[in-house]
Amino acid sequence: MENRSDFHEEVEKLTERDPRYRAEAYSFLMFALGYTVSRLPEPRHVSGQELLEGIRRYALQEFGPMAKTVFEHWGLRETLDFGHIVFNLVDAGLLGRTESDRLEDFAQGYDFEAAFVRDYPWSAPLERAE
Repeated sequence: MENRSDFHEEVEKLTERDPRYRAEAYSFLMFALGYTVSRLPEPRHVSGQELLEGIRRYALQEFGPMAKTVFEHWGLRETLDFGHIVFNLVDAGLLGRTESDRLEDFAQGYDFEAAFVRDYPWSAPLERAE
């Protein structure tokens, strides 16, 4: 991608082809990916499970206990939805993948109700992005 407007144009095409997810979900995923990679000792490809954990942490940081509600507004109901977004981005040439990456890597990662509502760290401070 040359610039952000190119990314947004490609995402607009993706949301036309796959209207399950709003454009904001694609942008959030890219920010969550950056957040996840930035916390590694060295930049590298991350697995589906690693990305899901990064998404969970980044969502709690950005949206707190509203994360589940925001995700539902964007069409995200389960972790497999993030896998569909990742593979839509891969198909559009906006993300890369390895031979071992599979959509199933995103299945049953965590329950949104538990991760974002029931087990929300109400009294613990969340880490802040730098």
